[in-house]
Amino acid sequence: MAVDVPDLVAQAREGRPRAVARLISLVEGASPQLREVMAQLAPRCGNAYVVGLTGSPGVGKSTSTSALVAAYRRAGKRVGILAFDPSSPFSGGALLGDRVRMGEHASDPGVYIRSMATRGHLGGLAWAAPQAVRVLDAAGCDVILVETVGVGQSEVDIASQADTSVVLLAPGMGDGIQAAKAGILEIGDVYVVNKADRDGADATARELNHMLGLGEAREAGDWRPPIVKTVAARGEGIDEVVEALEKHRAWMEERGVLARRRATRAAREVETIAVTALRERMGELRAGQRLDALAERVVGGELDPYAAADKLLAGLAEVADAVDSTPSGPSR
Repeated sequence: MAVDVPDLVAQAREGRPRAVARLISLVEGASPQLREVMAQLAPRCGNAYVVGLTGSPGVGKSTSTSALVAAYRRAGKRVGILAFDPSSPFSGGALLGDRVRMGEHASDPGVYIRSMATRGHLGGLAWAAPQAVRVLDAAGCDVILVETVGVGQSEVDIASQADTSVVLLAPGMGDGIQAAKAGILEIGDVYVVNKADRDGADATARELNHMLGLGEAREAGDWRPPIVKTVAARGEGIDEVVEALEKHRAWMEERGVLARRRATRAAREVETIAVTALRERMGELRAGQRLDALAERVVGGELDPYAAADKLLAGLAEVADAVDSTPSGPSR
Protein backbone atom coordinates (compact mmCIF):
# COMPACT_ATOMS: atom_id res chain seq x y z
CA MET A 1 0.00 0.00 0.00
CA ALA A 2 1.33 3.41 -0.98
CA VAL A 3 2.25 5.81 1.81
CA ASP A 4 2.24 9.59 1.99
CA VAL A 5 6.00 10.07 1.75
CA PRO A 6 6.14 13.85 2.45
CA ASP A 7 4.01 13.38 5.56
CA LEU A 8 6.12 10.42 6.67
CA VAL A 9 9.33 12.44 6.25
CA ALA A 10 7.80 15.37 8.16
CA GLN A 11 6.90 13.04 11.04
CA ALA A 12 10.42 11.59 11.03
CA ARG A 13 11.84 15.11 11.25
CA GLU A 14 9.70 15.61 14.36
CA GLY A 15 11.42 12.62 15.92
CA ARG A 16 8.54 10.16 15.71
CA PRO A 17 10.11 6.70 15.85
CA ARG A 18 7.28 4.99 13.98
CA ALA A 19 7.84 7.24 10.98
CA VAL A 20 11.60 6.59 11.05
CA ALA A 21 10.95 2.85 11.31
CA ARG A 22 8.55 2.95 8.36
CA LEU A 23 11.04 4.84 6.19
CA ILE A 24 13.82 2.34 6.94
CA SER A 25 11.40 -0.51 6.21
CA LEU A 26 10.72 1.06 2.80
CA VAL A 27 14.47 1.13 2.25
CA GLU A 28 15.00 -2.48 3.34
CA GLY A 29 12.12 -3.69 1.21
CA ALA A 30 13.29 -1.76 -1.89
CA SER A 31 9.84 -0.18 -2.07
CA PRO A 32 8.60 1.25 -5.40
CA GLN A 33 8.37 4.55 -3.48
CA LEU A 34 12.06 4.46 -2.56
CA ARG A 35 12.97 7.04 -5.21
CA GLU A 36 10.39 9.43 -3.78
CA VAL A 37 11.68 8.79 -0.27
CA MET A 38 15.28 9.57 -1.25
CA ALA A 39 14.21 12.69 -3.15
CA GLN A 40 12.40 13.97 -0.06
CA LEU A 41 15.33 13.16 2.23
CA ALA A 42 18.16 14.57 0.07
CA PRO A 43 17.80 18.27 1.04
CA ARG A 44 17.72 17.31 4.71
CA CYS A 45 20.87 15.17 4.78
CA GLY A 46 24.52 15.96 5.43
CA ASN A 47 24.45 17.04 9.08
CA ALA A 48 25.00 13.79 10.97
CA TYR A 49 28.43 12.49 11.97
CA VAL A 50 28.62 8.81 11.01
CA VAL A 51 30.83 6.60 13.18
CA GLY A 52 31.41 2.97 12.24
CA LEU A 53 32.37 0.33 14.79
CA THR A 54 33.85 -2.99 13.76
CA GLY A 55 35.88 -5.82 15.22
CA SER A 56 35.87 -9.54 15.77
CA PRO A 57 33.09 -11.26 17.75
CA GLY A 58 33.46 -10.96 21.50
CA VAL A 59 35.39 -7.68 21.64
CA GLY A 60 32.38 -5.83 23.06
CA LYS A 61 31.06 -3.86 20.09
CA SER A 62 27.49 -3.65 21.37
CA THR A 63 28.60 -2.76 24.89
CA SER A 64 30.94 -0.10 23.51
CA THR A 65 28.20 1.27 21.27
CA SER A 66 25.83 1.51 24.23
CA ALA A 67 28.48 3.32 26.28
CA LEU A 68 29.11 5.77 23.42
CA VAL A 69 25.38 6.45 23.17
CA ALA A 70 25.29 7.33 26.87
CA ALA A 71 28.24 9.70 26.44
CA TYR A 72 26.70 11.47 23.45
CA ARG A 73 23.33 11.75 25.19
CA ARG A 74 25.00 13.41 28.17
CA ALA A 75 26.27 15.94 25.66
CA GLY A 76 22.70 16.54 24.47
CA LYS A 77 23.08 14.92 21.05
CA ARG A 78 20.45 12.85 19.27
CA VAL A 79 21.84 9.45 18.39
CA GLY A 80 20.87 6.90 15.78
CA ILE A 81 22.13 3.31 15.89
CA LEU A 82 22.22 0.87 13.01
CA ALA A 83 23.24 -2.53 14.33
CA PHE A 84 23.76 -5.13 11.64
CA ASP A 85 23.07 -8.72 12.67
CA PRO A 86 23.63 -11.95 10.76
CA SER A 87 20.56 -13.01 8.82
CA SER A 88 18.51 -15.87 10.18
CA PRO A 89 18.86 -18.89 7.88
CA PHE A 90 15.13 -19.53 8.37
CA SER A 91 13.35 -16.15 8.22
CA GLY A 92 16.06 -13.98 6.64
CA GLY A 93 15.60 -11.46 9.46
CA ALA A 94 18.09 -10.11 11.97
CA LEU A 95 18.80 -12.02 15.16
CA LEU A 96 18.42 -8.80 17.19
CA GLY A 97 21.16 -9.57 19.70
CA ASP A 98 22.49 -6.02 19.57
CA ARG A 99 19.11 -4.51 20.33
CA VAL A 100 18.77 -6.67 23.42
CA ARG A 101 22.15 -5.49 24.74
CA MET A 102 21.25 -1.82 24.16
CA GLY A 103 17.87 -2.05 25.81
CA GLU A 104 18.76 0.62 28.39
CA HIS A 105 18.36 3.27 25.65
CA ALA A 106 15.15 1.89 24.16
CA SER A 107 12.89 4.30 26.06
CA ASP A 108 15.02 7.38 25.36
CA PRO A 109 13.27 9.57 22.74
CA GLY A 110 16.67 10.98 21.77
CA VAL A 111 17.92 7.56 20.66
CA TYR A 112 16.77 5.49 17.70
CA ILE A 113 17.93 1.86 17.51
CA ARG A 114 17.47 -0.29 14.44
CA SER A 115 18.74 -3.82 13.96
CA MET A 116 19.09 -4.78 10.31
CA ALA A 117 19.81 -8.12 8.68
CA THR A 118 22.75 -8.40 6.30
CA ARG A 119 20.65 -10.74 4.12
CA GLY A 120 23.74 -12.49 2.82
CA HIS A 121 25.67 -9.31 2.00
CA LEU A 122 29.36 -9.72 2.78
CA GLY A 123 31.49 -7.08 4.47
CA GLY A 124 29.51 -6.82 7.71
CA LEU A 125 26.78 -4.48 6.43
CA ALA A 126 23.52 -4.73 4.51
CA TRP A 127 23.12 -3.34 1.00
CA ALA A 128 20.55 -0.88 2.36
CA ALA A 129 23.02 0.65 4.82
CA PRO A 130 23.67 3.95 2.93
CA GLN A 131 19.96 4.70 2.53
CA ALA A 132 19.23 3.78 6.17
CA VAL A 133 21.96 6.21 7.23
CA ARG A 134 20.26 8.88 5.11
CA VAL A 135 16.96 8.28 6.88
CA LEU A 136 18.51 8.77 10.33
CA ASP A 137 20.47 11.80 9.09
CA ALA A 138 17.33 13.47 7.74
CA ALA A 139 15.45 12.53 10.92
CA GLY A 140 17.72 14.88 12.85
CA CYS A 141 20.29 12.54 14.41
CA ASP A 142 23.49 14.38 15.32
CA VAL A 143 25.52 11.17 15.53
CA ILE A 144 24.87 7.86 13.78
CA LEU A 145 26.67 4.79 15.12
CA VAL A 146 26.92 1.93 12.63
CA GLU A 147 27.86 -1.38 14.20
CA THR A 148 28.92 -4.19 11.88
CA VAL A 149 28.14 -7.88 12.20
CA GLY A 150 31.58 -8.79 13.49
CA VAL A 151 32.15 -11.90 11.44
CA GLY A 152 35.91 -11.55 11.16
CA GLN A 153 38.02 -10.77 8.15
CA SER A 154 35.46 -9.21 5.80
CA GLU A 155 34.70 -6.27 8.09
CA VAL A 156 36.05 -3.58 5.76
CA ASP A 157 32.88 -2.19 4.16
CA ILE A 158 32.47 0.12 7.12
CA ALA A 159 35.40 2.24 5.89
CA SER A 160 33.32 3.28 2.89
CA GLN A 161 30.15 3.93 4.91
CA ALA A 162 31.41 6.00 7.86
CA ASP A 163 33.05 9.36 8.41
CA THR A 164 35.22 7.79 11.11
CA SER A 165 35.92 4.08 11.54
CA VAL A 166 36.57 2.62 14.98
CA VAL A 167 38.24 -0.79 15.22
CA LEU A 168 37.79 -2.65 18.50
CA LEU A 169 40.13 -5.32 19.82
CA ALA A 170 40.41 -7.16 23.11
CA PRO A 171 43.30 -8.90 24.88
CA GLY A 172 43.66 -12.64 24.64
CA MET A 173 41.64 -13.06 21.46
CA GLY A 174 44.34 -13.03 18.80
CA ASP A 175 42.89 -9.87 17.33
CA GLY A 176 46.26 -8.44 16.32
CA ILE A 177 46.96 -11.34 13.98
CA GLN A 178 43.37 -11.37 12.75
CA ALA A 179 43.51 -7.67 12.00
CA ALA A 180 46.72 -8.05 10.03
CA LYS A 181 45.17 -10.83 7.94
CA ALA A 182 42.04 -8.84 7.24
CA GLY A 183 43.79 -5.62 6.31
CA ILE A 184 41.67 -4.06 9.01
CA LEU A 185 44.63 -2.02 10.21
CA GLU A 186 44.30 0.01 7.04
CA ILE A 187 40.74 1.16 7.69
CA GLY A 188 40.79 2.28 11.34
CA ASP A 189 40.81 5.95 12.29
CA VAL A 190 40.58 5.19 16.01
CA TYR A 191 41.57 1.92 17.70
CA VAL A 192 40.03 0.76 20.94
CA VAL A 193 41.44 -2.01 23.15
CA ASN A 194 38.35 -2.95 25.13
CA LYS A 195 38.26 -5.11 28.27
CA ALA A 196 41.46 -3.37 29.34
CA ASP A 197 41.05 -4.73 32.88
CA ARG A 198 42.11 -8.14 31.58
CA ASP A 199 45.64 -9.46 31.52
CA GLY A 200 47.41 -8.71 28.27
CA ALA A 201 45.68 -5.41 27.50
CA ASP A 202 48.93 -3.43 27.62
CA ALA A 203 50.64 -6.01 25.41
CA THR A 204 47.78 -5.85 22.91
CA ALA A 205 48.06 -2.07 22.77
CA ARG A 206 51.84 -2.26 22.27
CA GLU A 207 51.50 -4.84 19.52
CA LEU A 208 48.85 -2.75 17.82
CA ASN A 209 50.99 0.37 18.04
CA HIS A 210 53.91 -1.55 16.55
CA MET A 211 51.82 -2.91 13.69
CA LEU A 212 50.39 0.52 12.92
CA GLY A 213 53.94 1.85 12.64
CA LEU A 214 55.11 -0.82 10.22
CA GLY A 215 55.61 0.60 6.76
CA GLU A 216 53.65 3.77 7.45
CA ALA A 217 54.59 6.73 5.27
CA ARG A 218 52.77 9.59 6.93
CA GLU A 219 53.69 13.19 6.27
CA ALA A 220 53.62 16.02 8.76
CA GLY A 221 50.03 16.80 9.67
CA ASP A 222 48.66 13.41 8.62
CA TRP A 223 46.31 11.66 10.99
CA ARG A 224 47.85 8.99 13.17
CA PRO A 225 45.16 6.71 14.60
CA PRO A 226 45.15 6.84 18.40
CA ILE A 227 44.85 3.74 20.58
CA VAL A 228 42.43 4.06 23.49
CA LYS A 229 42.01 1.47 26.26
CA THR A 230 38.50 1.02 27.64
CA VAL A 231 36.37 -1.10 29.91
CA ALA A 232 33.08 -0.40 28.15
CA ALA A 233 31.00 -2.45 30.60
CA ARG A 234 31.94 0.09 33.30
CA GLY A 235 32.09 3.12 31.03
CA GLU A 236 35.82 3.53 31.60
CA GLY A 237 37.74 5.22 28.81
CA ILE A 238 34.61 6.07 26.80
CA ASP A 239 35.07 9.84 27.24
CA GLU A 240 38.56 9.42 25.78
CA VAL A 241 37.08 7.60 22.78
CA VAL A 242 34.61 10.44 22.20
CA GLU A 243 37.49 12.92 22.47
CA ALA A 244 39.47 10.96 19.87
CA LEU A 245 36.44 10.90 17.56
CA GLU A 246 35.94 14.66 17.87
CA LYS A 247 39.63 15.29 17.19
CA HIS A 248 39.45 13.15 14.05
CA ARG A 249 36.34 14.98 12.88
CA ALA A 250 38.00 18.36 13.43
CA TRP A 251 41.12 17.19 11.58
CA MET A 252 39.03 16.00 8.62
CA GLU A 253 37.03 19.22 8.45
CA GLU A 254 40.15 21.37 8.62
CA ARG A 255 41.79 19.56 5.68
CA GLY A 256 38.74 18.88 3.56
CA VAL A 257 39.01 15.14 4.17
CA LEU A 258 35.45 14.85 5.48
CA ALA A 259 33.96 16.36 2.32
CA ARG A 260 36.07 14.06 0.13
CA ARG A 261 35.07 10.98 2.12
CA ARG A 262 31.40 11.85 1.83
CA ALA A 263 31.75 12.47 -1.91
CA THR A 264 33.46 9.10 -2.33
CA ARG A 265 30.70 7.48 -0.29
CA ALA A 266 28.04 9.09 -2.47
CA ALA A 267 29.87 7.95 -5.62
CA ARG A 268 29.84 4.33 -4.41
CA GLU A 269 26.16 4.62 -3.55
CA VAL A 270 25.32 6.00 -7.01
CA GLU A 271 27.41 3.30 -8.66
CA THR A 272 25.65 0.56 -6.70
CA ILE A 273 22.22 1.91 -7.63
CA ALA A 274 23.23 2.21 -11.30
CA VAL A 275 24.61 -1.34 -11.43
CA THR A 276 21.48 -2.69 -9.74
CA ALA A 277 19.28 -0.81 -12.21
CA LEU A 278 21.34 -2.15 -15.10
CA ARG A 279 20.84 -5.73 -13.92
CA GLU A 280 17.13 -5.14 -13.55
CA ARG A 281 16.94 -3.64 -17.02
CA MET A 282 18.72 -6.66 -18.46
CA GLY A 283 15.98 -8.81 -17.03
CA GLU A 284 13.16 -6.47 -17.99
CA LEU A 285 14.38 -6.14 -21.57
CA ARG A 286 14.71 -9.92 -21.83
CA ALA A 287 18.43 -9.81 -22.44
CA GLY A 288 18.66 -13.27 -20.89
CA GLN A 289 18.34 -15.07 -24.21
CA ARG A 290 21.05 -12.91 -25.74
CA LEU A 291 23.28 -13.67 -22.75
CA ASP A 292 22.70 -17.41 -23.10
CA ALA A 293 23.56 -17.29 -26.79
CA LEU A 294 26.73 -15.31 -26.11
CA ALA A 295 27.69 -17.75 -23.36
CA GLU A 296 27.39 -20.66 -25.77
CA ARG A 297 29.67 -18.85 -28.24
CA VAL A 298 32.23 -18.30 -25.48
CA VAL A 299 32.14 -22.00 -24.56
CA GLY A 300 32.51 -22.88 -28.24
CA GLY A 301 35.56 -20.68 -28.63
CA GLU A 302 33.91 -18.26 -31.08
CA LEU A 303 34.16 -15.31 -28.69
CA ASP A 304 36.27 -14.37 -25.70
CA PRO A 305 34.41 -13.20 -22.56
CA TYR A 306 35.36 -9.55 -23.07
CA ALA A 307 34.06 -9.46 -26.65
CA ALA A 308 30.87 -11.19 -25.50
CA ALA A 309 30.41 -8.61 -22.75
CA ASP A 310 30.84 -5.79 -25.28
CA LYS A 311 28.15 -7.35 -27.50
CA LEU A 312 25.81 -7.76 -24.55
CA LEU A 313 26.19 -4.11 -23.55
CA ALA A 314 25.78 -2.94 -27.12
CA GLY A 315 22.61 -4.99 -27.52
CA LEU A 316 21.28 -3.73 -24.21
CA ALA A 317 21.86 -0.14 -25.27
CA GLU A 318 20.06 -0.73 -28.58
CA VAL A 319 17.00 -2.18 -26.87
CA ALA A 320 17.01 0.58 -24.26
CA ASP A 321 17.16 3.25 -26.99
CA ALA A 322 14.25 1.57 -28.76
CA VAL A 323 12.21 1.57 -25.56
CA ASP A 324 13.04 5.21 -24.83
CA SER A 325 12.07 6.30 -28.35
CA THR A 326 8.72 4.49 -28.30
CA PRO A 327 5.91 7.10 -28.23
CA SER A 328 3.95 7.02 -25.02
CA GLY A 329 0.26 6.40 -25.11
CA PRO A 330 -2.36 9.06 -24.48
CA SER A 331 -2.51 10.36 -20.95
CA ARG A 332 -5.45 9.33 -18.90
